Amino acid sequence: MGGLIPLGDASRRPRSFASVTLLIIAVNAWVFLLELEGGNRFVHTWSAVPVRLTHGHHAITLLTSMFMHGSWMHIIGNMVFLWAFGPAVEDAMGHFTYLFFYLAGGIVAMLAQVLGDPSSRIPTLGASGAIAAVMGVFIVTYPRDRIRTLVFFFIIFRITFIPAVFLIGFWFLMQVLDYGVVAEVRTGGVAYLAHIGGFLFGVVLGRLFIDHRRVALLRGPSWPTY
Repeated sequence: MGGLIPLGDASRRPRSFASVTLLIIAVNAWVFLLELEGGNRFVHTWSAVPVRLTHGHHAITLLTSMFMHGSWMHIIGNMVFLWAFGPAVEDAMGHFTYLFFYLAGGIVAMLAQVLGDPSSRIPTLGASGAIAAVMGVFIVTYPRDRIRTLVFFFIIFRITFIPAVFLIGFWFLMQVLDYGVVAEVRTGGVAYLAHIGGFLFGVVLGRLFIDHRRVALLRGPSWPTY
């Protein structure tokens, strides 16, 4: 068993503390604790169920569902990815614009999942669609940045540096391929359409949220990547 875990952008350091990214992580953790306490009833109430949404009910769940997770591994994995890419994007957009972008990306991602199977009664939840939007704008803003990445294969671990265009590009390719497999057999528990929809939102519209003066100030010699 192997994989890649992004740990952060090694090519730049944000000028300001990523307070909104940290706040989003804290809210996700708090809501997950509420899930553990509330159980299935809480999950069913606040997650996005496509058939309810297509009948005009529980629209608020397009927002609440992006702060919910199905397991400890689900939330930990998502928050690691958010912390790896979020701070640089927050710095390039500014705190309030970044928060709006994150929420908009999450809603678009959920809508993509709902439209993919509008009659589904399976609850959809998770921050990965919004995080995919962050990754989408990251790849078009900082494609050459080196991402500090933990590479592991069984018991072998190594830290290496991978250009964002390759790391994020590979991740997106896997989402598309995995969605094709899931669509073929009509099964699976991962919201691949949310990942794809959120990512495309970030790629296509993310640059509209970027403050290009802030990006210009961030450019310059890359930070050491040894």
